[in-house]
Amino acid sequence: MNTSLFISRRLRFKGGLAMTCIAISFLVMIIAVAVSSGFRAEIRKGLSGLSGDVQITPPNLNVLDQSRPIEKNASYLSQLQNVEGVDSIVPVVYVAGIIKVDDDIYGALFKGVEEGKEGVSIPRSLAEKASLTEGSRMTAYFVGDKVRVRQFNVSSVYDSLVEADDKLIIYAGISDLQRLNGWSEDQVSAIEVVLDDKYKDESSINSRTMEIGYIINAYSEESTSPVIATSSVSRFPQLFDWLDLIDFNVLFILVLMTIVAGFNMISGLLIMLFENISVIGLLKALGMTDRAVSKVFLSSAASLVFKGMIVGNLIAFAFCFIQDKTHLLKLDPANYFVSFVPVNINVGSVLLADIGSFLVIMLLLLIPTLFISKVDPAQTVRVK
Repeated sequence: MNTSLFISRRLRFKGGLAMTCIAISFLVMIIAVAVSSGFRAEIRKGLSGLSGDVQITPPNLNVLDQSRPIEKNASYLSQLQNVEGVDSIVPVVYVAGIIKVDDDIYGALFKGVEEGKEGVSIPRSLAEKASLTEGSRMTAYFVGDKVRVRQFNVSSVYDSLVEADDKLIIYAGISDLQRLNGWSEDQVSAIEVVLDDKYKDESSINSRTMEIGYIINAYSEESTSPVIATSSVSRFPQLFDWLDLIDFNVLFILVLMTIVAGFNMISGLLIMLFENISVIGLLKALGMTDRAVSKVFLSSAASLVFKGMIVGNLIAFAFCFIQDKTHLLKLDPANYFVSFVPVNINVGSVLLADIGSFLVIMLLLLIPTLFISKVDPAQTVRVK
């Protein structure tokens, strides 16, 4: 049996306050990592539903230009299915409209996504403003060369994760909007490519966009309408910049909490060393080296740090589970793009935070062990 470990198990580390600090630090760190991962996942999922991860459009990027439709069944589409990470390819039609309810009007963007869809699906924010419910009749005006009026049945109300008051998305049948534009069944405004969840980071989206653009150039026929591929990163740079800012804040929290926990453990270990000066002197008198004696106290401290880490993790996991199921903590979508605090436990990120913080704290604890080399057995051991 390792002598240092054997002795450390019999030393009592009176560090209740230090352990509490460790638990709180790991609690804050894990929640910060979970919230950061949650924001990233929810916003990327919202952007995918809004306009896809990669959007194929006319060269002028104007999906509302009724004079520049693109082909729904272009020759290059069959090749896009072979691109790694592509989950679905969705042809869509966009039409700008105005919703009139009594004396109130609201600007909206109609998006045709499904064949044979009956009625329209409206965001909850519009439903609340216009007092619309499932089964309500809704009047929409479409302004072009002439004003066209259409009546729609509200088939459902959906909660939008990424939404702005000036960009209300109403989902309708694609064939209804094609007829509204006077287009054939093969003509659409854009083609949206949705990627698998593990390919929704910024670098993966950009690389898939470049690959899709290359395929379009290589496999387009002469008769095919010219198109380009753009990424959600270039269309919504402010959202990705905001996510980068959140990641920086999380990194700052991890560093701060690790330092706080480390210095609390340093003070706790110093108290333990001062209380056990005679024990240190006795161990050195019995022939133990400074390194072996340091291992005794570091093992005891490591056990305390590990227990605090486990307690902090368990409380953080419990909080994340409750928040994920109940959405107890709310947010203002106008400022945070989502209506609740999203949480997502990424096991890899949590383990990385735990292991990294644990190692840094243990490295910091090497500082007080330098005190051990200053202890003189002749002065600390008293024979009675």
